[in-house]
Amino acid sequence: MLQYLNIANLALLERATIEFDSGFTVVTGETGAGKSVFLGALSLLAGSRSDKSIIRSGADACEVEAALYFEDSSDIDTALGDLGLPLCEEGTLLLKRSLHVSKPSRISINGSMATLANLQALGGSWIDFHGPGEPQRLLKSECQLEMIDLYADLGDHAAAYESAYREWRETVAEIDRLRNSTQLSADQIEFLNAQIERIDALELSEESVEQLETDFNRVSSSQDLLQLSAELAAGLTGDAGAVSILSPLTRAAQAASEMDPSLGELADRLEATILELQELGAEYEMIGSSLNFEPEFAQEVQTKMTDWQEFRRKYGREVAEVLDAREEMARKIDSQGDIEGSLARLHETADKQEAALKALAVELTRKRKKAGEALAKKAEAVLLELGFKKGKCGLEMVSQPGLKRYGNALPELLFSPNVGESMKPLNKVASSGELARVMLALKTILADVDEVPVLVFDEVDANVGGEIGRTVGTRLKGIGGSHQVICITHLPQVASLGDSHFIVEKDQSGDRARVSIEKLDSGDEPRVVELARMLGDRSAESALSHARDLLAERVGSAK
Repeated sequence: MLQYLNIANLALLERATIEFDSGFTVVTGETGAGKSVFLGALSLLAGSRSDKSIIRSGADACEVEAALYFEDSSDIDTALGDLGLPLCEEGTLLLKRSLHVSKPSRISINGSMATLANLQALGGSWIDFHGPGEPQRLLKSECQLEMIDLYADLGDHAAAYESAYREWRETVAEIDRLRNSTQLSADQIEFLNAQIERIDALELSEESVEQLETDFNRVSSSQDLLQLSAELAAGLTGDAGAVSILSPLTRAAQAASEMDPSLGELADRLEATILELQELGAEYEMIGSSLNFEPEFAQEVQTKMTDWQEFRRKYGREVAEVLDAREEMARKIDSQGDIEGSLARLHETADKQEAALKALAVELTRKRKKAGEALAKKAEAVLLELGFKKGKCGLEMVSQPGLKRYGNALPELLFSPNVGESMKPLNKVASSGELARVMLALKTILADVDEVPVLVFDEVDANVGGEIGRTVGTRLKGIGGSHQVICITHLPQVASLGDSHFIVEKDQSGDRARVSIEKLDSGDEPRVVELARMLGDRSAESALSHARDLLAERVGSAK
């Protein structure tokens, strides 16, 4: 369960620390008070994308952190281990996310730096959001399919079918590719073989290309270097070179040092200079010798460089791209050997895969139909409590042309809100209020099999009221027996049933608007006043009395 939530500088909220209890938590406030800040904080920790516009004006950063406790943390620890993140200590998961105005965002999970993808991967394990648009999703067959699979625990069956479907589609795609490939002529095959031989002759690798370029540069500039090296060697150690000119001077320097011993150092320096010039001349002669390439070597380097430049122009500038092109040419040649035979073998494989896939689809549809009908019957019983005294629910599996990623049929929930009317697809008979109650009925049933511990309901009680609102609240409170339920609501009948109650308020009395989040205790007058406001008038004695009655009924029902 979610234990606490710290929020700093998020939208209009400067700072809040919220401690949660288990069970059913309600969040109320005037329209526009800032309840979205509450949801925004949770969605940030669940990995939703956001931009820096949510940072409170004037602040450098906003920050959200939470602690969650799991009685059995084995599943979340497995997910953490797969992501390379620290495991929970004593069943506690710590999440933190910061968005900065001028710096990169920061995320940490159990104290370790993490990524947005890590948060998203964990989000599905601890929180599930049900927003105002949820009832409209119910009109989509894909949504109904998800519910049926969750209800009947068909996830593994659906995954096995989808895996087999992907393999079959890959085989069909290979058949299409091979069938549409052009038969190569003898000249084309000869050309491709020649290209492959030339590429193989280069023995391509990053190191070999680097060496080739070095050798090519040396060979290309060898004549100029040879001439310059000879000129330098002759100028240093040749008959008329510097050494020949300077050598006689050593005797004069030696004679001068004998006359004046202080000049001995100068004589030594002159001699050392002549020796250095001799060594330089020798090295330039060696360079010249090394540039005397064998004609065969020079021609080989020139040919390889020409080929390499040609392949770079044709297939890509990188070694890997040229090698990929080589493999593609080899594959084309290999495929020419037995196209008809390859097609026959692929068709045989595809036929076997399709037959097995059809059997899986038929079995999956059978299980979904059975589970869907059971789910519809349970929903029908819940809808009776939600005001549909004669409401009926059913399900049909509608066959689809061919095999699809999900199987060979899609579910279609059927509904009749009134006695004497035949059941029809939801989108043909259900109003927005009716649709909301059907969705709520299904959600309350599915809560028993949904392993996600934190369920957030954002105004799912919209379009209902009166006695039905109380029933909706009772149902949500019932889910709180097995999950931690957080519900944002405008209905006092729902709000009065909360085990915990938070109020979100916006204060615009100062120089800027501020949002605050405060916990209301069941026995305190502020909770009575808030319920009275929701009933229509916080100062009216009738509304205050009604609010106290609602709270008393909650206490009575709890006993």
